[in-house]
Amino acid sequence: MENIILSIRNVKVVFEDGFTALGGVSLDIGQNEFVTLLGPSGCGKTTLLRCIGGFEKPTSGEILYKGQDIIPLPPYKRNINTVFQRYALFPHLNVAQNVSFGPDLRHEDKKETAKRVGEMLELVGLKGFEKRRISSLSGGQQQRVAIARALINSPDLLLLDEPLGALDLKLRREMQLELKRIQRESGITFIFVTHDQEEALTMSDRVAVMRAGEILQLGTPVDIYNEPESAFVADFIGASNILPSTMVRDKLVHFLGVDFPCVDTGFGENAPVDVVLRPEDVKLKPENDPAEGVPFGTVESLLFKGVHYEMKVRSGNDVLLVHSTHARPVGARVKLTVAPEDIQVMRKSDFSPDVRARKGEGGVQ
Repeated sequence: MENIILSIRNVKVVFEDGFTALGGVSLDIGQNEFVTLLGPSGCGKTTLLRCIGGFEKPTSGEILYKGQDIIPLPPYKRNINTVFQRYALFPHLNVAQNVSFGPDLRHEDKKETAKRVGEMLELVGLKGFEKRRISSLSGGQQQRVAIARALINSPDLLLLDEPLGALDLKLRREMQLELKRIQRESGITFIFVTHDQEEALTMSDRVAVMRAGEILQLGTPVDIYNEPESAFVADFIGASNILPSTMVRDKLVHFLGVDFPCVDTGFGENAPVDVVLRPEDVKLKPENDPAEGVPFGTVESLLFKGVHYEMKVRSGNDVLLVHSTHARPVGARVKLTVAPEDIQVMRKSDFSPDVRARKGEGGVQ
């Protein structure tokens, strides 16, 4: 990767009680990137963000900012700013005073600061709000003030720790687009923490999916969604069907009692694997359709979701989730087809449903 601004090398965090929050994480982040740390609660994403910001000291490893190890530096000596879920705005100051807090603290030129406050508020869509009181703003507007207050310090890195968590669904979706616009126009590297898959897929240049203090997969939103490398990633990123399968040979995999052509190679012959099918990629054909060599199924449930119908279809011992714009009634007998390029084959792991079942565990967590 060119123009690396931050390099995290084998960072480990072990708390005093012996709990390992980060088990040796490595990650390179480029200039002007929007990178999201995504994972369930307790996976270590906020701990990693706090290490970058200087609020948590790693047990071992390096955090290189423009080639310099910044672990010994306190937060105020790093050209890095953080926007927290609780925006920590000052209620006794108006919008402009909140935004100018950093430059005022450094006794910078008042005229120049006022100009930059105007530029920052225009960037975040709050031009004309300079004299408004913080208590008069909506949650989304307060978040924009917090971002402007961070951006006015001209950081090379902006860290955002679940800043959309307190907003309602509609406002969250609006702010997802706004954050991406702000990042693009400001030219600043954003590192964003969330447990919300939609946020990660909507905004990010790259997504790091985390679990139990490790990065399981790093890639673009499209790659993460279409090419998950483990059952955990497949299950965590959007709805999916994960089926125990057998790789018969290159480009041929067996599941649902049928051999399916696929595009995957290199798994060996008659090897146990998992197959991931996204609900929108499973096509339902009428029982009398001429398609041959495909499994049959029975529709067990039907829900209308607005843009599509959601159906559960039983085929043998497996129940598949199917999304389609064409509804099939409950009880209908259907044929199931999947295009070769829509079948994602993965090696078995501790996250595989059948492996977890043998251990007496529940679904993927």
